[in-house]
Amino acid sequence: MDQVDSLLARARGQTGLIEFGDDGFMEGLRIFVRALDAEARLNEMGRAANDAQIIMLLSNRLQVEDWYRRHPEIDEQQIAAPLIGLGLPRTGSTALGILLGEDPSARSLRNWEAVWPCPPPQAATYNSDPRIALMEQSMDRRAKLFPRMKAMLPSTATSPTECQTIMALDFKSQLLHAFVHVPSYVEWLNHKASLVPTYGYVKRVLKLLQWRCPPTNWRLKNPSHIMFIDALNEVFPDARFVMTHRDIGAVAPSVADLYYELRKAYSGAVDMIALGDEIKTFLELGMRRMIAFRDSGHEHRFFDIYFAPFQKDPFPSLEALYAWMGETLSDVARENMKRWWYETPPEDRSYERTSPDKFGLDPAKLRARFGFYTSRFAPARAA
Repeated sequence: MDQVDSLLARARGQTGLIEFGDDGFMEGLRIFVRALDAEARLNEMGRAANDAQIIMLLSNRLQVEDWYRRHPEIDEQQIAAPLIGLGLPRTGSTALGILLGEDPSARSLRNWEAVWPCPPPQAATYNSDPRIALMEQSMDRRAKLFPRMKAMLPSTATSPTECQTIMALDFKSQLLHAFVHVPSYVEWLNHKASLVPTYGYVKRVLKLLQWRCPPTNWRLKNPSHIMFIDALNEVFPDARFVMTHRDIGAVAPSVADLYYELRKAYSGAVDMIALGDEIKTFLELGMRRMIAFRDSGHEHRFFDIYFAPFQKDPFPSLEALYAWMGETLSDVARENMKRWWYETPPEDRSYERTSPDKFGLDPAKLRARFGFYTSRFAPARAA
């Protein structure tokens, strides 16, 4: 039995279930496992953590398919005109997602239900589900393992999260390579893999989550959607997009530092220059694809938000966003948003940042390289 077969068997043993559904996920799983062995230089904790993550994802997939087998009517659910946040990472998308998640008329993907989508939540117990406490415990452990993470990405068990965990059920997700150096997997994911089935599976899980727990007015987010925007559009052709912007000279070092914080716990041999190159390549490729998509007749589907004015006062941007969507920002939603905004400390500036030059990143050279982006969106306003 090879390593992948062993992981599949362990997931089946944990759940008592057999069927994973369409086997298209197997290609990404095999490429990722091969890359872990050949390239990641994992320490003992890194190997154990990645095995555990893979088994969790496989177990979740087994359970999703089991719920559909027993309740085929779930597939009749509709995911209509979701608002999807995307753009460069580290541009304020987390705060925007959390604020939008404070609107009770809309539905966000919460941390706890992304990690444990089954059994699908129910409206009556959505705010008291025991998985919330389990997620808080998990996040406490994460804070000890990655000491700077809480300051970098302030979040709770009930905070809105990215689609990454759901995409990983198809084993095509940046979640998988954020923690490890697996260049062959990254190359396959960015240039060879089809993400249409992946986004199809995201929709499958969203249907399951809303089946017993409305509302169905989804607010989703994932900065790395910029890499796969054509596939995303194929599955969600009526989606509306909110795109966040910030000076690339601040963005790239921040993304690299976040990945470094994650990777150094799982490997004692993180190549920081290679990491910087990986980040530059990802950001440029994603933004070029995004601009091409906008220029191909989709500009009207985008609303842009800039980092600096949003950080100063998010409410003018939020009000304009709601007006653009043709929706009303209710008094209840506004008060919930204000409570979170004014009670949540700004990003902790006291944590130690890694110097950009450690990653081979020069802000001035980055701004020159990304002139195609800066000239289009003028994100220097968002520094």
